[in-house]
Amino acid sequence: MRGLFILLLLSLLLVPPAVYARDDIGSYSIKEAMDLELSKENLGNDIKFYFGDQAHGKILKNYGEFRTNKKANAFIKSDLKACQRAFLSAMISLRDKTVIEGGNAVINIKSNYRNNLTSSKDNFQCGAGGLMAGVALVGTVVKLAE
Repeated sequence: MRGLFILLLLSLLLVPPAVYARDDIGSYSIKEAMDLELSKENLGNDIKFYFGDQAHGKILKNYGEFRTNKKANAFIKSDLKACQRAFLSAMISLRDKTVIEGGNAVINIKSNYRNNLTSSKDNFQCGAGGLMAGVALVGTVVKLAE
């Protein structure tokens, strides 16, 4: 086991530092990320999420706008997988804030990677590098009429 660890460590030293410094910003499907079994298991059905300018019900109470910035391990993962994991972490954070505030939905969810606000019903932005992937979201926590 120790030999394997040393071999892995030595192999990392052979990888050029530029690989780790990579920060590619990509656009990924919200639907694909939300349809993952891991997303369904972790987000549940109690809180509703509305991206960009998606139509939603009447707002009974507005609890304010909240931001989240989450990272995920990208080592030996595709950018897609790492970004979907970072997106799920950000969504869990928004869900938890909604529960704490007493809301039942998050509306106007937008990407905010590196403070570049991007609104879309279909895609989220993610920065991916050799070691980490990051997703920043902003959304408004509300109580909607059911």
